Amino acid sequence: MAYFDAASAAPLHPVARQALQASLDEGWADPARLYREGRRARMLLDAAREAAAEAVGCRPDELTFTSSGTRAVHSGIEGALAGRRRVGRHLIVSSVEHSSVLHSAEVHEAAGGSVTTVPVDRAGRVSPSSYAAALRPDTALACLQSANHEVGTEQPVREVAEACRAAGVPLLVDAAQSLPWSRVEGDWSLLTASAHKWGGPSGVGLLVVRKGVRFAPQGPVDERESGRAAGFENIPAVVAAAASLRAVRAEAAAEAARLRELTERIRARVPELVPDVEVVGDAVHRLPGIVTFSCLYVDGETLLHELDRAGFSVSSGSSCTSSTLTPSHVLKAMSVLSEGNVRVSLPPGTPSEDVDRFLSVLPDAVADVRERLGAPTAPAPPSPSLSDTLVVDSLGKLCPIPVIELAKVIGDVPVGGTVHVLSDDEAARLDIPAWCEMRGQEYVGEEPGAHRFAELVRRGCG
Repeated sequence: MAYFDAASAAPLHPVARQALQASLDEGWADPARLYREGRRARMLLDAAREAAAEAVGCRPDELTFTSSGTRAVHSGIEGALAGRRRVGRHLIVSSVEHSSVLHSAEVHEAAGGSVTTVPVDRAGRVSPSSYAAALRPDTALACLQSANHEVGTEQPVREVAEACRAAGVPLLVDAAQSLPWSRVEGDWSLLTASAHKWGGPSGVGLLVVRKGVRFAPQGPVDERESGRAAGFENIPAVVAAAASLRAVRAEAAAEAARLRELTERIRARVPELVPDVEVVGDAVHRLPGIVTFSCLYVDGETLLHELDRAGFSVSSGSSCTSSTLTPSHVLKAMSVLSEGNVRVSLPPGTPSEDVDRFLSVLPDAVADVRERLGAPTAPAPPSPSLSDTLVVDSLGKLCPIPVIELAKVIGDVPVGGTVHVLSDDEAARLDIPAWCEMRGQEYVGEEPGAHRFAELVRRGCG
């Protein structure tokens, strides 16, 4: 089985396993106690903090170990907002942040704060000028991920940090995806990360708060971790997390070059092997091991099952793989195709042969899914009796079915004629415009009506 979902959780690094097993015998005592066992545990904790701080590029006393990356994000945003309450209650986030950031923003807004969401371009990248324009006198905090977890696009953190610093606003960087590869450059103020993203054990997060940043921990606190993470430290897991971060960093340069070649191979070959595919994410500013693409007329969940049977573990941002049946907020923000979405994220050490085998099985897997769904294999031929307007009733049907039904009838209207697609599937609002972009058709927009919504498409020459 080839595991291609490292962006969700990287396999446990051998160094993490060794450190975890060794520290189970030495790091079980309370590091706050003064007897021998406590001092030994404290030494392990302090050494882990120093190693992690060196990898991040901060002072050891600026770094806190938390129970997860999500907890680090929540604590970081809450503490920074509370520390700057006198300045104001305005928060800035990008539209493609991790859900932990967006959930914190929702809570802040529900409590009376204000939130500005900065959009991204079609590659998933923010504009530094957009962040600068969003800054206000009452801005308490800005948040920006260093790289996106779904499409791998790297963000211009340095430039955004400069704009925030000039305005006197702290910037929190979610570095969960990029920290295994390098330090986050720029004059940021807070940083979060998660150990299971780099091959450390799950249940360990990092929260860094630079000296001089106003920060007020929220909720009950105790004397541990400078009052920023209550509860007994999981010292064996913390030691394993720090040891594995140092190990992956030592391998990062060589492994990044190797994985970048493999993902570039996927980016180039998939559109050649599979028709009607959109490769998404920035082609240049991207992480080494992540490549994402979307296939027209494909049910993402079914495709993932097909690839699983073929021996590949991949993930998807398709709406059909979500319990909410709504498209990935990242793909939606980018205005790209969400149906049939596949994210390949290669862990360090992935053999080149596994990538070649993936490319060999993908075309048949996609073709099988399309055949089962009755997808068109070629553009629809013109109908002998053309109607200026057609209505496609796709109410109660999930994507990609509304898009498939649109594709089958677009040839039944003349150039300039229109097709009205009635749908109550949220993904159709994203995928029909994306289909028009790929097929040379004109997306006119949504129409109000008794049904939930109707997508209006005018036939072009494509």
